[in-house]
Amino acid sequence: MQNDKLLNYLHLHFIVFIWGFTAVLGALISLEAIPLVWYRMLLASVLVLIFVLVSRKPIKFPKKVVYGFCLAGLIIAVHWLTFFGAIKASNVSVTLSVMSTGAFFTSLLEPIFYRRKVIWYEVCFGLLAIVGLYIIFQASTAYFMGILLALISAFLSALFSVINGKYAKRFPASSIALYELSFGVFCITVFLAIKGAFTAQFFQLSTSDWWYLFLLASACTAYAFIASVYVMRWISPYTVMLTINLEPVYGILLALWVLGDAENMSPQFYYGAMVILITVIANGIIKNRLYRKNRQMPFS
Repeated sequence: MQNDKLLNYLHLHFIVFIWGFTAVLGALISLEAIPLVWYRMLLASVLVLIFVLVSRKPIKFPKKVVYGFCLAGLIIAVHWLTFFGAIKASNVSVTLSVMSTGAFFTSLLEPIFYRRKVIWYEVCFGLLAIVGLYIIFQASTAYFMGILLALISAFLSALFSVINGKYAKRFPASSIALYELSFGVFCITVFLAIKGAFTAQFFQLSTSDWWYLFLLASACTAYAFIASVYVMRWISPYTVMLTINLEPVYGILLALWVLGDAENMSPQFYYGAMVILITVIANGIIKNRLYRKNRQMPFS
């Protein structure tokens, strides 16, 4: 039993490492944000469909539930569009640092969706995260559009997590992913069709882009989505949450290694990023203490 827990903990770190690599792949792929997300969601939808059919997961749900899946699918699609748009407008380090503010947005959204009181320390940590964000902005004024897109992406990520949290406990992760990815790519397809973007040039990708897209859709999307839900059966919510907070760290280190000088930032930028990361980790530590004290699962 202890070995199973250790293996799943290592598995979780591997999943978070993969999520951190997602941003690097976004920088390596030459496509703009919209076609990049379209290809990602399309390929991932096909892979998840194959998995659902082979594993015989349920695909029929009440209409109200399906509508909820579709809403979440639209949100995650726009989240990825703004996420990769932020990377194209700035770089991986700026995008991932700003994305860390997602914990603050979650603390604002959870009281609305779960009808609980606002927690004072979450508000304090949120204000500190804003201070860290201000420091980053002062150090990276040239990346204003990237910072703005990353902020929107962080909010949408928090909104998606809060909405999806209600479904993850009731339905198989792969079935949820199939609906959400499929509807997301449907929405982007309609948008691209209206724009008349489906030209011969749209489908002319380099060999490297095809490989990066397949890696992004398979390992970073289809596999990581399903595996992350599986390991939660073995690991406490606090451990999962604290480990996921390492995603920006992994991503920034990977970006420095793979992309080199394009990711080097001023010391002031890293001070701001550190302020945000410390607030996120401190939030997790306090939640863990309250969890142990009350023996009651926290909301986030």
